[in-house]
Amino acid sequence: MPGFAVRPVLRWIGQGRKRDLPVAPWDLSFKAVTGLIAAFLVFTFASGAEAATLRIVALGDSLTAGYGIPRTAAFPARLEAALRAKGLDVKVENAGVSGETASQGLARLDWSVPQGTDAVIVELGANDMLRGLDPAVTRKALTEIVQRLRKRGITVLLAGMKAAPNMGRPYREAFDKIFPDIAEAEGVLLYPFFLEGIAGDQALNLPDGLHPTPEGVDRIVSGILPMAEQLVVRARETAAR
Repeated sequence: MPGFAVRPVLRWIGQGRKRDLPVAPWDLSFKAVTGLIAAFLVFTFASGAEAATLRIVALGDSLTAGYGIPRTAAFPARLEAALRAKGLDVKVENAGVSGETASQGLARLDWSVPQGTDAVIVELGANDMLRGLDPAVTRKALTEIVQRLRKRGITVLLAGMKAAPNMGRPYREAFDKIFPDIAEAEGVLLYPFFLEGIAGDQALNLPDGLHPTPEGVDRIVSGILPMAEQLVVRARETAAR
């Protein structure tokens, strides 16, 4: 075993003095050797499990992809940096596609969330709302995304969206209920409003008023970070089962 030397000694008395005699490795009992090997292997594998990097996929639209800003300033990269600053060994993959609806996210789910993924942040629905799509269609697609991820043993954080005021009260009420309803029904984590603290703030959005600046992204990360930490804890617990 490289880097793991064992030199037990025997003491004996002769000619009125004590001396230490190294025992050759082959003189060790079989039980002692196997015990040491077992302990070494347990330590090695346990350490490896603890050191494994947690893989998170951010599945979303342009708000995740980082429309109009450098990829290094986009939500996945900034969230990874924030989690690592907390001492958490994670990798956050950017699986955002600009302009995408919840149904389109569902269509690419299997290849966007590969095997080996531990957790997923689902950020979809904004484009459904902006296009005035039937909230029932959005609900169905998001529900299936969450259910399929859970069946794969993947921990989920659902990032909620809220309808714009100009969508009208009936639409807003139907749309805004989608995210808390799914989170409660499926038992997944929920961050109620992905754009909390930046929606409508010109200083934190690009000129289009829809997409966050790098500073806006950092505000999003600051808000969602406690839930993201819970996501990591849950994913670690699931992996340990």
